[in-house]
Amino acid sequence: MKTFNIGLVGCGFMGKTHTFGYKTIPLYYENLPFKINLKCLCASGEKSAKAAAQRLGYENYTADFNDIINDDTIDIVDICTPNYLHADEIFAAMKAKKHIYCDKPLTVGNSDAQKIAELEKNYDKCTQITFQNRFFPATMLAKKMIDEGKIGNILTFEAKFLHSGSVDKNKPIGWKQDEKMGGGGVIVDLGSHVIDLMRYLLGDFEHVFCKTKILYPLRPDKNGNTVKITAEDEAHALVTMKNGANGTMTFSKIATGTNDELSFEIYGDRGALRYSLMDANYLYYFDNTQKEDVFGGERGFKRIECVQRFAEPGGVFPSSKSSIGWLRGHVHCLYNFLNSVHENKKCAPSFADGAYVNHITDLMYKSAKEGKILYC
Repeated sequence: MKTFNIGLVGCGFMGKTHTFGYKTIPLYYENLPFKINLKCLCASGEKSAKAAAQRLGYENYTADFNDIINDDTIDIVDICTPNYLHADEIFAAMKAKKHIYCDKPLTVGNSDAQKIAELEKNYDKCTQITFQNRFFPATMLAKKMIDEGKIGNILTFEAKFLHSGSVDKNKPIGWKQDEKMGGGGVIVDLGSHVIDLMRYLLGDFEHVFCKTKILYPLRPDKNGNTVKITAEDEAHALVTMKNGANGTMTFSKIATGTNDELSFEIYGDRGALRYSLMDANYLYYFDNTQKEDVFGGERGFKRIECVQRFAEPGGVFPSSKSSIGWLRGHVHCLYNFLNSVHENKKCAPSFADGAYVNHITDLMYKSAKEGKILYC
């Protein structure tokens, strides 16, 4: 049985998340045809790398990324570093002929993303970007129902991703509020998830119009210094898809009272779908072909129990009836990648999918700056 040796780069929040996936995949999926070995962890400092490796269960540690890509025993490079480091790490990992799993966004800026997408066309290893919101039973069912024509021709939609973490003007900023490190603000951080999910469900974009907002032009950094903020806290986009559907998209980290609230509503001429990450056990479906009747009949939104009903070999542990959570989407996204590596087949979402999201985010920034509609 093949063992995949993992080299993790970056041990922050997403590094922990991906490690959770590697550790729990053998529990969630029975009779795996491969094994997973946490071979080496790379962090920015040797002391922090050693502490993280010991805490997370990696065999070795390093502060030098070259130790990861030059290790012939490492099969998979998993990139969880700040956004501005992704491009160089991907180029290096491709040169070293590694399978690559990279957290979103693919890169800072659009140019490197498109170069990576071109390289991927002739790359003989597996490459996947982490867009985990594709991998909940409810969102996978939404995709299936749309493709089967259950809601007919798509007319309109609304999609949101709302946080409240930037409402407090006295809260020190992190690297995601640093435009150079993050590549932007909320459009890159939260908007990329919405852009990918809507494209996954509805197809490509036709054109976009975007407005952005910076709540406080000055904020404190972690050292107590006051710094100028150039990364947006909120964005609103009016978009048209190539299928003719018009939609609104909202991304915000200043939505007071919200938590981690990704949601969408999609309206077709035969029906409609609603989903919320805060209610991720269910997909809501309205069948417009049902006739109105006395007292309402059976017409109305139906709550479909998606829970943890993954296709085999998933859905066994825990029970398919057990409540789902945020981490489960990440686990299935990572399983999708590892299974693709095992079967030597193309991954989705691919780096090309990630590059497409970079293209749309780039257009949104240009639209907000120029104040006009831009075609995709």
